Amino acid sequence: MSLEARTRIRTPYAAALDLPPPFRLVTLREAGDAFAHATSIAAEAGAGTLVWVGRFDLVEFALVLEPDEPLATARRAFYAGMAALADALLVHAPPEKLIAFEWPDAIFVDGGLIGGGRLGWPADASEDATPPWLVFGGTVRTVTTAAGEPGLHPRSAALEEEGFDELGSGRLVEGFARHFMVAVDAWNESGFGPVAKNYLQWLPTEPGVRRDIDQNGDLLVKRLGMVERRPLLAKLAEVGWYDPETRGPRL
Repeated sequence: MSLEARTRIRTPYAAALDLPPPFRLVTLREAGDAFAHATSIAAEAGAGTLVWVGRFDLVEFALVLEPDEPLATARRAFYAGMAALADALLVHAPPEKLIAFEWPDAIFVDGGLIGGGRLGWPADASEDATPPWLVFGGTVRTVTTAAGEPGLHPRSAALEEEGFDELGSGRLVEGFARHFMVAVDAWNESGFGPVAKNYLQWLPTEPGVRRDIDQNGDLLVKRLGMVERRPLLAKLAEVGWYDPETRGPRL
């Protein structure tokens, strides 16, 4: 997995984040769509390009990657992105707060949905060929803007309500970038195993159940000598946590 940045385009606005050297920032206004923009410029912009939208109610960003393996296995980069986002959240979480994933792409705090991740790749990419790019996108709700009484949407949450004080959009994206670099380094040095282990720790535990991630990214759930396969590709296409109208987590 490569993060070596290329410099073919200019950022539309001045950089406002402190990112590690491999990353190069593209900042969009509040109406921008980080994931859509990143996928549209990925081929030109290259690895390490991080698109960030300056919204007050959401952390919204997308990172361009250049894999060095076929698409069928390169999709596992999604797990590295999700784990890095959880690690960044954990740094600022109150001690009593439980951060958990609903496989594969939704993030919860104490049972309330706060956000999730997405993965994009070229529409014409072959499963057996190395794609020119991937895009990991992350979205986290910082403030609830829905009308109504508190508790009206018990399955939704926001960082401010959950006690993640003074965690602005920029700080979370900076933290994600640093943790993602750690994940990429571990993958390059020791294989995918450390990345899988980090991701799997965020899934709710079940007695007698063991989980693994297969070579193609599918989740393998093992219990009582039986193995259940849950295909990653189909779930990435659903993006059940995402509301396209608000470009944020569903309520």
